[in-house]
Amino acid sequence: MNDIPPLPLYQRIYAIVRQIPAGKVATYGQIARIVGGCTPRMVGYAMSATPTGSDIPWQRVINAQGKVSPHGDGFGTEMQRALLMEEGIAFDSQERVDFDRFGWLPD
Repeated sequence: MNDIPPLPLYQRIYAIVRQIPAGKVATYGQIARIVGGCTPRMVGYAMSATPTGSDIPWQRVINAQGKVSPHGDGFGTEMQRALLMEEGIAFDSQERVDFDRFGWLPD
C-alpha cells in the first residue's frame, strides 16, 4: 500500500497549468475538471496565489467566456492580456479569445 499523501490542491492545480503550452489557453473550469475535487473559483484563487517568479504560466488561464477575468485594480488584468498577446494569442473586438484557435486540449 502506498502511504504517500496526495499533493495539496494548489500544487495539483499548478502541475496542470504548467502543461499549458505558450500560445494556448485553458479555462478555470477546464482546469478544475482535470484536477478534480475543486471548483473553477478555487482554480482562480490558486492563480491569484501563484508565487512571484515561479514557472507557473498563470496568464494562460482565462474565464469560460474567453476573456481575462478582472482582478486587482486592473493592472493585473492588463498584464495578463499583454502576456497572452506576446505569446501570439489574439483577442476579438469584444476582448475574447477564440477557443477553437487558441484553446488547449490536453493529451
